Amino acid sequence: MEFDDSLSTSMGDFGEQTQDLEIPESLPMMAVRDVVVFNYMIIPLFVGRPGSIDAVNEGLNSNKLLMLVTQKDPTKDDPEEKDLYEVGMVSMIMRTLKLPDGRLKVLVQALSKARVRSYQQRKPFYRVEIDLIDEPETPEITVETEALMRTVREQTEKIMSLRGILSSDLMMIINNIEEPGRLADLVGSNLRLKISESQKILETIDPIERLRLVADLLHKELEVSTVQAKIQSDAKEEMSRSQREYFLREQIQALKRELGDEDSYSQEIEELSKQLRKKKMPKYAKKEARKQLRRLEMMHPDASEATIVRTYLDWFLDLPWKESSKDVLDLKVAAEVLDEDHYGLDRIKERILEYLAVRKLNADTKGPIICFVGPPGVGKTSLGQAIAKAMGRKFYRLSLGGMRDEAEIRGHRRTYIGALPGRILQGLKSVGTNNPVFMMDEIDKIGDDYRGDPSSALLEVLDPEQNNTFSDHYMNLPFDLSKVMFITTANRSDTIPGPLLDRMEVIQLSGYTLEEKMVIANKYLLPRQIKENGIKPTQIKIDNPTLEIIISRYTHEAGVRNLERALGKVCRKIARKVAEGGKGPYVISENTVEKYLGPPKFLPEKDLDTSGQPGLVIGLAWTEVGGELLHIETSVLPGKGKLLLTGQLGEVMKESAQAALSYCRSRNKELGVEPEYFDSVDIHIHVPAGAIPKDGPSAGITMTTALFSAISGKAVKRGIAMTGEVTLRGRVLPIGGLKDKALAALRAGIGKIIIPEENQKDLVEIPEELRKKITFHPVKHMDEVIELTLGKISGRKTPPKATAAKEDK
Repeated sequence: MEFDDSLSTSMGDFGEQTQDLEIPESLPMMAVRDVVVFNYMIIPLFVGRPGSIDAVNEGLNSNKLLMLVTQKDPTKDDPEEKDLYEVGMVSMIMRTLKLPDGRLKVLVQALSKARVRSYQQRKPFYRVEIDLIDEPETPEITVETEALMRTVREQTEKIMSLRGILSSDLMMIINNIEEPGRLADLVGSNLRLKISESQKILETIDPIERLRLVADLLHKELEVSTVQAKIQSDAKEEMSRSQREYFLREQIQALKRELGDEDSYSQEIEELSKQLRKKKMPKYAKKEARKQLRRLEMMHPDASEATIVRTYLDWFLDLPWKESSKDVLDLKVAAEVLDEDHYGLDRIKERILEYLAVRKLNADTKGPIICFVGPPGVGKTSLGQAIAKAMGRKFYRLSLGGMRDEAEIRGHRRTYIGALPGRILQGLKSVGTNNPVFMMDEIDKIGDDYRGDPSSALLEVLDPEQNNTFSDHYMNLPFDLSKVMFITTANRSDTIPGPLLDRMEVIQLSGYTLEEKMVIANKYLLPRQIKENGIKPTQIKIDNPTLEIIISRYTHEAGVRNLERALGKVCRKIARKVAEGGKGPYVISENTVEKYLGPPKFLPEKDLDTSGQPGLVIGLAWTEVGGELLHIETSVLPGKGKLLLTGQLGEVMKESAQAALSYCRSRNKELGVEPEYFDSVDIHIHVPAGAIPKDGPSAGITMTTALFSAISGKAVKRGIAMTGEVTLRGRVLPIGGLKDKALAALRAGIGKIIIPEENQKDLVEIPEELRKKITFHPVKHMDEVIELTLGKISGRKTPPKATAAKEDK
């Protein structure tokens, strides 16, 4: 409200008239909205609510006194006690005027500050008991108080000047007031403050403190008015509509920031700040997060950089810097869980239990890096899930097959649009802990191109001595991966880069024996397929002999994937019969298995016989899918000393054939031929399945034996297979994959295997029941192989050119 000379005079005269007025303890009360009444104020009020009109009438009928209390929420039409402030003003009704619409216009003067002690009446109007609040006597005006009063006067003048409402009359009144309390009340009533701030001024009893509070609010208001004036001066003439809208939006936000009113953007900043305070993370990460938050506060919310910083801060909050799951360290329970889902695999289970034992004794031990190498279908990936279940940890699987971009591991720099952290940190965010079982599938199938080499990026991830400070390009901060248990899988280890392979503990998984497949089928595969196909266990019966036929004649693999598919096919056909009204049980026997699976896909290899066929030898080879039989055929034909090699042989295998020929040349006396013999014949070595590439040195002794057999005209003994590398001097060198090769021989019904003597140490990896069915013959030299397969070779004078060719027909 504006003041003039006449008003101040009337206030003074009226004040003298009411000084001796006695104020009763019980008064009618009226709630007012949007205004806080201060001492000595004369203010017009529009009264429209029935309760308020009744309160005014009650005051007029008694002593013209009325208690005015401000309500906290001005939108409420019928405020309750909790919606009203306790401190208000006892006011005198000076005049009333009834308006045409039924409302009253009342002119009141504030007399004394009072506090509501209790409510005596609520309907039809409020009547309250009050306690008067006496204004303390004004202390002696000190230099500090005088300076404070002068500051208040100057700031009031500046604000009114900035707003363009400077009144000389009002400034004269303000300059003439010498009491700190009255100056505070007069200025506070003209500041256009929020209700809560005005009420705070009213409730401050001490006049000096009240004036100091008004000075603080004046300072804040002056800053707002200054910013407002600056914004108005910056946004000048001829603005387009969009520029004008932008200016208005900026003006509103600037005002809200200065007033302390939070907009949605400010609320988001505050929420991020709260979350960062609660989030557990290393000091260096929290320091960087706070720095980025300060940057975000200074940005416009619509700026593209703001979106990047906000996403970056979200990753700080989402990453599990210090969130760990609790390990299950009961070794007995862990062993039961591992046995529940997987049959066999004793070495792997033993290794996991060893890790848990160490973890139980030393909680700070680093997570191991384990690499499962083995053929497909032996349970490498599902074993990782079982390990996580046994340890009580979260599980995350990442496929590395075909990955060619280093950024998949390390992430992209934040300068790129759409940048994200690498798949390592994405996986940790997904599981929400920093110690999951993290499986990396197909690590042997990583590629590289112009975008970088992912396998080189994995060197830091899969090194327990380095991964505690793993740095992702996006986060650009060290992240501790030492608690993660990394498990990688591969079908073969020779394609994994050497430095990467050196960082991992390699555990070989060989194929399953027939007996193991029988147990796995009965315990895991068949019950799972019965459940998935919606039939009941009582509706299907498969005995062990039938299961053995399915394994040996319808699948040819090291693992059990195709076996599960075959069992699934049987279950589907039975499910159809049940769906059509059949009840079962349906028995799958040796005679009816072809009805469900068709004719056998693989004939028993034991029906193939090498007896009576010189030049035909069975070798053993290792492939990514397990062990295989390798039939090597050799023919000696009239010619000019050429060596013909067919069957898609690799360079190493071709060199083995050359070495075999050189060995046979050195043994011409034992073969009964002259040295010139080899210049008069052509030797053709062929390995069937010509469409399949073959390579490796382990067929060396097999080729040499086949060549020796063809030249000597003597067939290899029945039921013998062999594997080993040969040198020019006939020395037999060790090979790999012995267990898989032994399984392949067992599937073919072969009971004798010739192996290098240095491979005897690998026999411990072969199950005892398998060793009982196969006789292993360790050899050091090729002469021993010849003696085991062909017997004693007596020298003969007639070169067997025509004979060998005839026998090969």
